[in-house]
Amino acid sequence: MAANNAESIATRDTVDPPLRPLPARATALLTRVDAPPRLVAHLRVVHDVAAHLVAWVQRHCPGLEFDARAVLFGAATHDIGKAVHVAELSGPGARHEEAGRDLLLHHGVEPGLARFAGTHAAWTAPGIGVEDLLVSLADKVWKNRRVPELEDLVVARLAGADGRPGWQWFMELDEALTEIGEGADRRLAYQMSHPLTRR
Repeated sequence: MAANNAESIATRDTVDPPLRPLPARATALLTRVDAPPRLVAHLRVVHDVAAHLVAWVQRHCPGLEFDARAVLFGAATHDIGKAVHVAELSGPGARHEEAGRDLLLHHGVEPGLARFAGTHAAWTAPGIGVEDLLVSLADKVWKNRRVPELEDLVVARLAGADGRPGWQWFMELDEALTEIGEGADRRLAYQMSHPLTRR
């Protein structure tokens, strides 16, 4: 993929749906690894949803300490391994997870940021932080996929940060995720409008 094409998909203004541009560092990495257009589009929609989640958590649960920039970078690069395992863009597979982490490390990304390529599908693994949970959640809810086990883990972190009961956080998070999910068709159409393979 030509560098300007990756940059264009990652950063150009969009109207339907309106999407935030990817961070400059993520855009440069995607260009360097010759990421397929659909992968760049997918990372852009997940990053945008992650930004909504970060803003929601910061507004509703200011006592929950987490690294918002790490969440956004993780969302913008979590599937970068699919640049190596392109078949996993349209089919099942988990080879992209370790490959993505290795690719990011190879390109000088710090281990604490490269980890999201491996943890976005492993939210029950030991040592998972709230940042990992938010990246995982964004990677599901962008297409209105609800995963109760994952949402329960996020609710537990929210409740633990401010002491309000879990049922209250469940209701508030459910409302937020329902609202985000309403834009799923537009996000999916945007992603699918980009070709699977490099030209």
